[in-house]
Amino acid sequence: MKEIKFDSVQAFNDFFGFETLHPLVSVVRFDPAEAMKRFKFDPSSIQKPLEPLTIHYGIYAVILKETKGCALSYGRTPYDFDEMTVTPAAPGHAITVEPVANGPAPRWTALVFHPDFLKMSALGQQMSRYEFFSYSLNEALHLSAQEIEIYQSVVGMIEQELHHAIDPMTHDLIINHIEMLLNYCLRFYGRQFITRKLINHSVVQKFEALLRAYIYDVDTQTGLTKTERQGLPTVAYFAEKCCLSTSYFGTLVKTETGRTAKDIINDHLLAKAKELLNSYETETKQKFTVAQVSDRLGFEYPQHFVRFFKALTGMTPTQWRAA
Repeated sequence: MKEIKFDSVQAFNDFFGFETLHPLVSVVRFDPAEAMKRFKFDPSSIQKPLEPLTIHYGIYAVILKETKGCALSYGRTPYDFDEMTVTPAAPGHAITVEPVANGPAPRWTALVFHPDFLKMSALGQQMSRYEFFSYSLNEALHLSAQEIEIYQSVVGMIEQELHHAIDPMTHDLIINHIEMLLNYCLRFYGRQFITRKLINHSVVQKFEALLRAYIYDVDTQTGLTKTERQGLPTVAYFAEKCCLSTSYFGTLVKTETGRTAKDIINDHLLAKAKELLNSYETETKQKFTVAQVSDRLGFEYPQHFVRFFKALTGMTPTQWRAA
């Protein structure tokens, strides 16, 4: 599998043969037909089946794939279309693209910008709110016809500024347009979670079933639960079991249930903690100690369990049991 790295806007543009108008921001449009005329590599490679490619990003990228050309899936569920798909990428993010066998290279539009462009701006301090940058390729955003118009309009405004003579307003205007595009992507992802409610509901059901099994089911060979064998359950564990990235999984659960995945995990842990605090050890006929309950739930240290319990109930385990 071929691997490449884009640490700069210039590197991105050079790889695809685009002119760089600004060292930190670029809007480019890739059309296989046009690439045949100017592509710096063997032009015939555009028509050949492309090999899988892993791209390591050191810059931000928001890419709209306008035609079919690579396979996407939603968890284990394939998408029924792969046109007009937005794939975001952030520094430190690696994306592997699997081209469709015997298919042509897709047509796409990309906005790429370097983190340095956001320095000293409000947007630069708020990039963490755009969690979709950490979604996986199979969790890409699919746009409706109306959303495509909005997306292309905002990208067009950024492109227009890049072709405009630089003046004192250029930087701020481009920053504002980038923020507008990212905010629209947030809205579009929200719509996608709603329109895919049936799939989302099945993911939440699977999450809750896996969570109950993790905390309550006893392994027939060891006589232990997963909490005793593997420690506390994590959001990342269940996201992986559902074939989703941790960020996307968390957003999906919050959209579907109104609560975070971490809160749901804590609710189940608390319920099991209360059950154990009221239970008796088989051999001694004595109630489990706080340390024993902590160990059974997967906490590394009893004091961590005490803090967890008090944060959720307002009482320590001992106070709760005595109440």
